[in-house]
Amino acid sequence: MSSHIESERLSNSLAELDQLTNWERRPRGDMRVDLEPMRDLARRLGDPQNSFRIVHVAGTKGKGSTCALIEAGLLRAGFSVGRYASPHVMHITERVSIDGRPVGEERLADALGAALAAFKDARREATGGQGATWFDILTVSAFLIFRSERVEWAVLETGLGGRWDSTNIVQSDVAVITNIDLEHTEILGKTRAAIAFEKAGIIKRGATVVTLLPEADEAGAVVSARAAELGCAVRRPTVPADATIEQRNVAVAGAVLDVLGKMGVMTKGASAMSEPLGEQLLDPSTIEAARLPGRLEKFAVDTSHGDNAKVNVVLDGAHVPFNLAAVLSDLSQEEKYRAPCIAVMSIAEDKDAAGLLSMMTRHDISIIFTTAGARSRSPEQLKAIADTIGLLSIVMLDPLEAYQEALAGATELGAWVLVTGSLYLVGIIRSA
Repeated sequence: MSSHIESERLSNSLAELDQLTNWERRPRGDMRVDLEPMRDLARRLGDPQNSFRIVHVAGTKGKGSTCALIEAGLLRAGFSVGRYASPHVMHITERVSIDGRPVGEERLADALGAALAAFKDARREATGGQGATWFDILTVSAFLIFRSERVEWAVLETGLGGRWDSTNIVQSDVAVITNIDLEHTEILGKTRAAIAFEKAGIIKRGATVVTLLPEADEAGAVVSARAAELGCAVRRPTVPADATIEQRNVAVAGAVLDVLGKMGVMTKGASAMSEPLGEQLLDPSTIEAARLPGRLEKFAVDTSHGDNAKVNVVLDGAHVPFNLAAVLSDLSQEEKYRAPCIAVMSIAEDKDAAGLLSMMTRHDISIIFTTAGARSRSPEQLKAIADTIGLLSIVMLDPLEAYQEALAGATELGAWVLVTGSLYLVGIIRSA
């Protein structure tokens, strides 16, 4: 799905990497239950994850945007920062950022080369590292890049869960659990409490926990219990019940910066007096700089037809019902998104399609179902679900044609366009 890769070395490394287990692409449900492959690879490479301080972020939604905000705050405080994220929207290099910018292709190729060499050694010697997955090798490559770039702080987003996630060989200063909802239930558990147990696996002795989950909540109680067991303080920022997604993410990132300030982490830089880190670092321009592609990304398209020459478009890769509900509710607070909506939508096989579509019945939305790659559920199946709950929809297999059709329809009706259901779909539309 990635847009074009210039570097031949990176293409070759990725082709080699694709031979390995890729948890993002395989049938779910057969997750591994130990970190030995990751630990062995890291040991062979000199444990690069011990070369910098870490903020570790898990949660069902909001991880990526929260990580970007923490990164932006640390950058503003004068630190060199690495951020590790998944999945990417346009290009694999987006997964590893140095000081707010995606790493260069050649740097990523170097690190993947070293990680793949360690993997081959482990295979030859039949040690734990021979069981490494695609995500393990990418993760250890990120750690290598952060070490060689001498970052002072790394902000790490878990891929899936927490306890057995590739990132979880680290010792963090702050462990963040943004929220918990039912996702990947076949791997992480059928209840919010069971999923919270997996995510709480990132909490380590000596870290401070930051979470929006209330103590009285079944998932929040699990996080509190794990923190208490390890002697970790828990910090719960307060947000109003009707807070937008961005306000929630900013509250979490601000709380992380406050915690670091209380730990004695001071701002750096020649210009001003050094002061403790804190949420004041997240001023409007820092928040703006931290916006990620495909997360409530808004723009207007000039269609130059008649009175409605501009169509408002929103790209959001929401693929979990409660997140899509939050996106639609946030948008409906703005006048221009109260008009009828035409959505272009693709949903992966392993996502809760009925749940996602039921969120759309509360709004004036018609849908064009399309595909975004091998893991997309058939648009005809999606249309059948939409029909049963009374949503108007059509099917157009080509995503770019579907998007053009939506723009044309929106121009005619004075509607706005939402591209959602899949970050891969968002990536295809963004690169058009």
